[in-house]
Amino acid sequence: MEDTKTYVGVDVSKDTLDMAVHPRQQAKSFRNDELGINQAVTHLEKLAPTLVVMEATGGLEMSLAAALSAVGIPVAVVNPRQVRDYAKSMGRLAKTDAIDAQVMADFAAVVHPEPRPLADTQTRELKDILTRRSQLNEMITAEKNRLKRARRPVSDHIQAHIVWLERELDDMNTNLRRFIHESPVWREKDDLLQSVPGVGPVLSSTLVAELPELGILNRRQIAALAGVAPFNRDSGRFRGKRTVWGGRAKVRAVLYMATLVATKRNPVIRCFYERLVAVGKAKKAAITACMRKLLTIMNAMMKHRTPWGHISNPAVIS
Repeated sequence: MEDTKTYVGVDVSKDTLDMAVHPRQQAKSFRNDELGINQAVTHLEKLAPTLVVMEATGGLEMSLAAALSAVGIPVAVVNPRQVRDYAKSMGRLAKTDAIDAQVMADFAAVVHPEPRPLADTQTRELKDILTRRSQLNEMITAEKNRLKRARRPVSDHIQAHIVWLERELDDMNTNLRRFIHESPVWREKDDLLQSVPGVGPVLSSTLVAELPELGILNRRQIAALAGVAPFNRDSGRFRGKRTVWGGRAKVRAVLYMATLVATKRNPVIRCFYERLVAVGKAKKAAITACMRKLLTIMNAMMKHRTPWGHISNPAVIS
């Protein structure tokens, strides 16, 4: 019966793991270190929960999630906004670690988020490389902005730092290419994706690491997962603008930059963009539509394992 099932919410912080259970049981707290994680896993094995839910916290949750998955306990790592929206809908506005854990346990019991298998070690390492690459790019941009206003001798130090950061970025790009080509599966996906005009190694590797569902889901599902699907904003007689939101921010950011290139170098995306602009579509909205179009084409290519040059008519894929 449904009421016999046990759901657990875990609020993860740098130092602690606060654990709550639905139906209500005594809350537990463990340290977020190797010993504390082992104790938490042992405790949860005794509970045998139907599902454990925790929020994505920038990687702090990964050690516990991996340990639970290793012993066969189903885990769902969810978007924090989903949990917070649920708490607001229930009128639970107070926020402490213990309260957050209980909200997640109740959220698990009501919403039943789907447990997803964790990425393997290689995929997590690839994500780390992509994250570091993005950080280096941000630091280079910040330092170049500072250089415009700096005077000597500070400008000399900034320039030296920029040179060092650019060398680090080159090394990270080399690591990225090596990682992709060491895996036959990734290499096949990378070759397929980079056969698309306008798609380079950064978008390709980001999709491999951050969007493993590419080629598995249908076009609507993959667009929603990446955050490029338009959502209605209608109520009564009001008809609001369709907007895109949510999804995987890293994928969407890199896809946006690649789409800007594709509107100039990819004949299908360029014609699609020009047609939208010609009928009065705002350029920003046209770019978003092109992002969705490009992602849909790549999804079909991955599904059928067909490179760009062998698609009979990519323009009709929508």
